[in-house]
Amino acid sequence: MILRALKRRKGSVVTVPEAELHATIQDVRSVALFSLLILLGSVMGCAAPAVERPEGLTVSVAASVQPPFEEIAAAFTQETGIPVTLNVGATGSLAQQIASGAPVDVFAAANSEDVESLAKAGQVAADTVRPYAVGLLVIYPRAGLTISTLEDLARSDIKRVAIANPERAPYGVAAREALQAAGLWDALQDRLILAENVGQAYQYAASGNVDVALIPLALALDRHGPVQLVSADLHRPIVHALGVVATSRSPRAARAFADFVSSPAGLKILEAYGYKAPADTGE
Repeated sequence: MILRALKRRKGSVVTVPEAELHATIQDVRSVALFSLLILLGSVMGCAAPAVERPEGLTVSVAASVQPPFEEIAAAFTQETGIPVTLNVGATGSLAQQIASGAPVDVFAAANSEDVESLAKAGQVAADTVRPYAVGLLVIYPRAGLTISTLEDLARSDIKRVAIANPERAPYGVAAREALQAAGLWDALQDRLILAENVGQAYQYAASGNVDVALIPLALALDRHGPVQLVSADLHRPIVHALGVVATSRSPRAARAFADFVSSPAGLKILEAYGYKAPADTGE
């Protein structure tokens, strides 16, 4: 530095006027501060990509698992302090959002096909894909109506039957398969109401706007009295899978959430809503 150079001169004495000395010190401080700012900026710039921002997670959740995931999200936040926002919709629509670059951290679908398809496209981390539950389809009639079997849907007093759109929702696919297996699909064509998702199908029946809805057991638990299960032999297993979105801004927190869903605590909540553990698929 300048002052050190002045001191190192041997055999001579250098006198520096006070005003000049103060100016020199100020210059040195300015140069040092400028250098420090450049160094800090360089370090922060290099480290930025590795910085995790666990200020919150966005989890895209199939409408069929909204009730248990509200509890799972609350339990996860209580344990980790990381808030979770649920983006609820039909599985197919949520998959399209993620494929289009929606800012999502975790995708919890009502099937496995959409998650696996996104993983093959590199939009979901392949090593995070896993089944987390197996769903059950039930017959949910409006208040005051009794339905004992799937075949009862062909009765003359049943005017409208709601199912989730099979083009977007796995439970809609299961409902279609069950009605086809029971020989009712063609006969009910003029009575079918295609809802955007199972949540909407439930609302139609709960409000009395349709006579019956075929929905997940988890959405029918508010009904007073028993609901009728649709035989699992009439449709393929409804295996729910999840995965961490590859573009998640908080991948470690997202993986922690995915692990929590599959943990004993998460599975206990899912089972309370009528979901089976993935091992129960028999596959």
